[in-house]
Amino acid sequence: MYLTQCLHRAVQQYPDRTATAFRGRRRSYGEFGERVARLAGALVGLGMAHGDRVAMLAPNSDRYVEYIMGVWWGGGVLNPINVRWSVPEIVYSLDDCDTRILLVDDTYLPHVEAIRAKAKHAPLVIYAGDGEAPEGMLSFETLIADTPPIEDAWRGGDDLACIMYTGGTTGFPKGVMQTHLNLWSGCVPRLAEMPQPPNCVVMHVAPLFHVAGLGRVVTQFLAGGTHVLVPSFDAGELLATIEREGVTESVLVPTMIQALLAHPDLSRYNLSSLRRLYYGASPSAGAMVEQLLAQFPGIELSHSYGLTETCPVVSSNPPENHSDAARRSGLSRSVGRGGIGVTIRIVDAEGREVPRGTVGEIVVRGPNITPGYWNKPEETARAMRNGWFHTGDGGYMNEQGYVFIVDRIKDMIVTGGENVYSAEIENVIARHPAVAMCAVIGVPHEHWGEAVHAVVVLKPGAKLDEATLREHCREFVASYKCPKTVEFRDALPLSGAGKILKKDLREPYWSGKARETK
Repeated sequence: MYLTQCLHRAVQQYPDRTATAFRGRRRSYGEFGERVARLAGALVGLGMAHGDRVAMLAPNSDRYVEYIMGVWWGGGVLNPINVRWSVPEIVYSLDDCDTRILLVDDTYLPHVEAIRAKAKHAPLVIYAGDGEAPEGMLSFETLIADTPPIEDAWRGGDDLACIMYTGGTTGFPKGVMQTHLNLWSGCVPRLAEMPQPPNCVVMHVAPLFHVAGLGRVVTQFLAGGTHVLVPSFDAGELLATIEREGVTESVLVPTMIQALLAHPDLSRYNLSSLRRLYYGASPSAGAMVEQLLAQFPGIELSHSYGLTETCPVVSSNPPENHSDAARRSGLSRSVGRGGIGVTIRIVDAEGREVPRGTVGEIVVRGPNITPGYWNKPEETARAMRNGWFHTGDGGYMNEQGYVFIVDRIKDMIVTGGENVYSAEIENVIARHPAVAMCAVIGVPHEHWGEAVHAVVVLKPGAKLDEATLREHCREFVASYKCPKTVEFRDALPLSGAGKILKKDLREPYWSGKARETK
């Protein structure tokens, strides 16, 4: 079970089929395979040994997909960097897993000097843009042109394939380890449950530094279809891309779907090729589903639930559960049943399975579950207990095994499909000299699902306004993590043990509203 196997198969069986399409640039599987083998040779020549980490800081592109396969072909491990991070966050991920090679495109060239200056080991930088490589950087295209192809390293099974950083409950990002077996086990069963034709054309909108994006890339290689890449979400570009490339399916979050449905030129595009949409990563909206099915009556919808640690999917609610009857019965609000190879339980605080219909914590096990967090044995032990991964999500299961998520046990905020951990933002706010105490919660937002809201208590005599606090936060974390609103109070509600009662803080905002799912 090695992730390059699907590329070997594609090159052998359909070398002339289009592998990647990016803004008019198209490459066949034969060309793609040659470039991957040459890129792998270049990385090995630059010092990448088996198991070494290689990072990429760039939006989606055909070169990003080549990076993914090229690193694996050469025996390395991916460290895909969140493009919305600040420089300190980027440097943390590089330092934490000792990443010595960094690929970067034009968009993020301005970060390179600061990254080199702040990292423990200044990374060797490969320029993966369309122009000439800046001074002091190597050229992605020149390396491929000048390096002979090498044989596949044939790494697989329990070998590490990726370290994907996600928000940390302690305020620091956690490197989720994903093996070849994990990703293979998460994607192959998905194809068994929802087969794809070999001529499927998938548009990758979800960023490839997210598990949803990476998992979809692996699944599409397994299916042997065409990868259409868009660098970021723009409703107009997506509509034009679907028409131009004959896109048959994609993964979108509800905010993206809503933007597409609201686009003034929607009716002008020929979108008849689109057959299936997967959605998730954000609170699901019944109204959005109704609007989508009204606009595209023949489209197949599938709602998925997963985490970075589950590589990528725990469960899926298939198209048949989006029928008129299923929507009336409420079954469409489920996140589905456990996928092939995945076992789900709902447990109480002691880890005992609760009766059907009873709310508890969702725990899962299977070959797709991460072996743990890089260099964080204590956090790994907390999450992995008695063979079960504890998701931190609250939900219940009905008699047919369908799972319904009712709340987030972890203090996580989902804003526009991005996960924000309150502890991380609280640690940043607490660094300000005027702050005595703070709490960060998610509050309802019409467009983003949830918005980051900070409740702050100042030190006696100190002064601080909302704009200044947000500017302080932007120095340390990505803008989407910064509080959208700030509330100043004289005190925070505390339990008898001195713990901040976030439930009391949330209640005025969420009264009468449901926080349904991730």
